[in-house]
Amino acid sequence: MINEFEKLCINRKSIRKFSDKLIEDNKIIQILNSVNSAPSAGNLQAYEVIVVKSKDVIVKLYEAALHQNFIAQAPVVLVFVAKTQESSEQYGKRGEQLYSIQDATIACTYAMLACEALDISSTWVGAFEDKKIKEILDCKKGEIPIALLPIGYTLSNKISFIHRKDLDEMSREL
Repeated sequence: MINEFEKLCINRKSIRKFSDKLIEDNKIIQILNSVNSAPSAGNLQAYEVIVVKSKDVIVKLYEAALHQNFIAQAPVVLVFVAKTQESSEQYGKRGEQLYSIQDATIACTYAMLACEALDISSTWVGAFEDKKIKEILDCKKGEIPIALLPIGYTLSNKISFIHRKDLDEMSREL
């Protein structure tokens, strides 16, 4: 029997066609509350989530993200930024080079699942020009953009099935 969480994970798909409908502020707060509950190294939460609603800034993100059209269509883009220095202070080089990045990616994953629970579509974007994104967001030293997450209500029907590897292809037991 499939449980609610498993159903949520299975139903989540990357959607690249967004409607013009705005996302309600209370739903954005719900997404951010879910992100805030994500685990992080030493509970430092060495990341920041930048909520971009400005169409002008979204267009700049789209340009810096190799002109992926769906980014410009999204009414909101969440940008996950690792704060490497915060993690470095506690964990040294490993915190700087790994833990802060893991923290930001886990946070983004929680946001994606929260979106799915709220019937909001999303697509993880990792293909972008770091330097341009840093300039657009006015990132400080030690802040590294990790992922863009365009979110919005879907314009088309969600894809019902995407082939996934069999469990014995993606896992092993020792």
